[in-house]
Amino acid sequence: MLPSASTSTARSNTSDESEFPSSSEFEDFIYLISHDVRNSVRALIELPQWISDDLAEAGIRVDGQVAESIDLMNQHTGRLDRMLVDLLTFSRVGRMQDVADVNLDDALTEVTDEIGLPSDFRLLRALEVPSVRMGERDILTLLNALLSNAIKHHDRQSGKVVVAAHKERNMIILSFADNGPGIPKAYHERVFGAMTTLRPRDEVEGSGMGLAIARKIALRYHGGIEIISEAGRRGTTMKVRLPLL
Repeated sequence: MLPSASTSTARSNTSDESEFPSSSEFEDFIYLISHDVRNSVRALIELPQWISDDLAEAGIRVDGQVAESIDLMNQHTGRLDRMLVDLLTFSRVGRMQDVADVNLDDALTEVTDEIGLPSDFRLLRALEVPSVRMGERDILTLLNALLSNAIKHHDRQSGKVVVAAHKERNMIILSFADNGPGIPKAYHERVFGAMTTLRPRDEVEGSGMGLAIARKIALRYHGGIEIISEAGRRGTTMKVRLPLL
């Protein structure tokens, strides 16, 4: 007896689902590919410098179009390297780290030292909650992504970012409020997409992965992230909600 159409469809769907990689398998794939490709990219980053050094030793001056081409190679390979680093970071969210109570003030200091806060920018802290329970690397990545985003997309030489943390019922609210240009409401969802930038990469360097990584971290810990930015007014607040654990 031939199987009915519904039975055939059910078997076909089951087969398709079993062949489709799980989220964990897909992230493992991203990690491996990004790691291996980055090794080649690192060689490409060094190659233009080797060429410049060899030409200089041969007494050949590097300028004009040749110098511009080398600078362009450096720019694009550097951009590709940053993209691969961010893909590696995205694939490792919630993995390969210990979950612990992390001191927010210490974590924020570590991140600002790494980023290098511009001299004309002020960072204000209002940390009513002293610590948060998360992966030790994830909290640093989250703080880095949100602080870097506030600084990178500011449209003035000087600026201010207020980092606050407080309890609200059974949640910890972690917010980054800047006095930059703001984000139009139409783009509030779009900016969380992977590889998404609202301005050309020639104007603002970046992979477009920062907020996608921030959202993934928030969701990994059963929380969420939202943008508060009012039309006609300057400033953006990135608000992360994390459950008390």
